Amino acid sequence: MSFLPVNAEELCARGIAQPDFVYVTGDAYVDHPSFGVAIISRVLESKGYSVAILPQPDWKHDRDFTQFGRPRLAFLVTSGNIDSMVAHYTAAKKKRSDDFYSPGGKAGFRPDRAVTVYCRKLRQLYRDVPILIGGLEASLRRFAHYDYWDDCVRPSELVESGADILMFGMGEHSIAELADRLNAGEPVSQITDVRGTCYLTDPANTPLGCAECPSFEQVSTDKKAYARAVRIQYDQQDEVYGKRIIQRHGSMMLVQNPPALSLTTEELDRVYALPYARTYHPMYEKMGGVPAIKEVRFSITHNRGCFGFCNFCSIALHQGRRMTIRSEKSVIEEARLLTTFPDFKGYIHDVGGPTANFRQPSCKKQLEHGLCKGKKCLAPTPCKNLDVDHTAYLNLLRKLRNLPGIKRVFIRSGLRYDYIMADPDQTFLRELVHYHVSGQLKVAPEHCSAAVLDKMGKPHIEAYKAFQKRFYDLTKSMGKEQYLVPYLMSSHPGSTLKDAVTLACFLKAEGIHPEQVQDFYPTPGTISTAMFYTGLDPYTMEPVYVPRSPQEKAEQRALLQYYKPENYAKIRSVLQKLGRRDLIGSGPSCLVPAEVKGAHPKYQQKNSRTQKPAQKHPQSRRKK
Repeated sequence: MSFLPVNAEELCARGIAQPDFVYVTGDAYVDHPSFGVAIISRVLESKGYSVAILPQPDWKHDRDFTQFGRPRLAFLVTSGNIDSMVAHYTAAKKKRSDDFYSPGGKAGFRPDRAVTVYCRKLRQLYRDVPILIGGLEASLRRFAHYDYWDDCVRPSELVESGADILMFGMGEHSIAELADRLNAGEPVSQITDVRGTCYLTDPANTPLGCAECPSFEQVSTDKKAYARAVRIQYDQQDEVYGKRIIQRHGSMMLVQNPPALSLTTEELDRVYALPYARTYHPMYEKMGGVPAIKEVRFSITHNRGCFGFCNFCSIALHQGRRMTIRSEKSVIEEARLLTTFPDFKGYIHDVGGPTANFRQPSCKKQLEHGLCKGKKCLAPTPCKNLDVDHTAYLNLLRKLRNLPGIKRVFIRSGLRYDYIMADPDQTFLRELVHYHVSGQLKVAPEHCSAAVLDKMGKPHIEAYKAFQKRFYDLTKSMGKEQYLVPYLMSSHPGSTLKDAVTLACFLKAEGIHPEQVQDFYPTPGTISTAMFYTGLDPYTMEPVYVPRSPQEKAEQRALLQYYKPENYAKIRSVLQKLGRRDLIGSGPSCLVPAEVKGAHPKYQQKNSRTQKPAQKHPQSRRKK
């Protein structure tokens, strides 16, 4: 299987004088279905269009952008699999030295705000060629949005970039229709009705019957208006009942068409059967390859979408809450393909997706009426209409692990443990523990305070505790040594220092020593980010406490790592401030030892009877 051309020489070798599309991406070129560029380019190729890939061009000069010349139909532009600002900066706004999606894992191969930078360069060089933007950066910035790095509200990515059309969500249907209409000679300015796209128009041409958000000018100065806009955007993000959404930007009107229809199982099967090379382009070999392939090389995606709908997650606004699944046959064929690779050792690393154990709609009602506005299927407790059934996923896993050449099949994607516990048939959990855990199972309770979990859109901690007990009971009964690795988040909107202390006490009681803790990261487009910016819950308009200062964020983070000697002084200060001196000392419930005058922190740790090693859990590791 060959790669698509990445330079003029490879294009010429294919006998192509002028490509139909030139696809500019901020990622290195990895031709694998876990990468949006690979899927969209292969979908276009399957429809007979030629695509040249321009990965990580030098944006400071013209030469990379001109090597293919003028595409026949359009330029396609994306930042890659993630937002370029998230790729470049930590939650503390510190510059990263690494980039998972770049050659050798090194940073510096793409600009900040990559979509805007690339588009402006293209517009400067090719003023009249259509530019279509998509991917996560464009999708989540399609409306006026709070930008954490500039600490202000920025206009839609469509306005900033100067592109003609913005594709949001999963783009197979949208790009196929756009390609056909451009190919038929329709001017890009007249293509205004494709689902899953946004465009700009004169306000006089605004369609009727739209849901209107407060304007860019309003949301930039009025936080209540911003919160209202976010609720409108989420309430209409449904392919069944979602209306067009409009938002004025100065003298122009931004129009978002309804979301694209989800791919059917047959369509999704065809997407995953396309002739991907399934690795990075060989030009990166001398640079150490592209690290991102390691996680997905021997993993299989079996679903899309997530009805879990956590407030800090972008999936609901990007992939949507409606589940789309591949057929058993499609997944099994991919597994068989993996066994033919010379570097395959018999282990499938994952069979998952946004949430691994979702393989059916949350309820029958949504197929006809859509998913409920403003409600969650699982939080704070499972909806009475929730259909819980792991049978299809379980049958798929059984067939995969019985294939010749496969030794083990693991699950490393996120699992909704509350969905597992809501299943009256615990066969899946038993087989999960017995066959599909590679020593550690990652789960995401995130916090233990009910007030904080409500703002996260997560189930209360009782669901996690029930799952934890059942997991360890089964593990013990099977004579295995396996652990849960809980993901935890500090400083989420709603989390006070008292809540952080409560979480630290919970971790101490459970023997959990998290090595890394994820500070809340206000990424574009999420409900939690709206809370962070406005201090309001968009669905209730009630005030939400937001930890903002670097000092408090550091304190909350330190409390979650209560066992580290370097955090003792900071934690003592917090506990004294909150009147919780009862948690300082050598008692079994104490978080930190009392201060010993003149003693080195290491000496204090050695002599503290409170710092016991974790017995149930290994130190958890979480990507920043």
